[in-house]
Amino acid sequence: MTDDEIAKTLMRLARERGAGKTFCPSEVARALSEDWRDLMPRVREVSAGLPLVATQKGVTVDPVAAKGPIRLGLAEGET
Repeated sequence: MTDDEIAKTLMRLARERGAGKTFCPSEVARALSEDWRDLMPRVREVSAGLPLVATQKGVTVDPVAAKGPIRLGLAEGET
């Protein structure tokens, strides 16, 4: 699994959901691997370099440093 494959899947899912909608990073990990839990740290790391916003309870957070569940969505102005 390459970071590029992760990035493409993250952005595809974000664009499918559209502006104002979020998704759990585990959706991406599950789509890419049966052993998805081990992939979660990489999904969060890759998401940090994309035009995505990570939130936790509605507050913007660093997707790598955040503890617990987060949601990802398109950054404002992204399509």
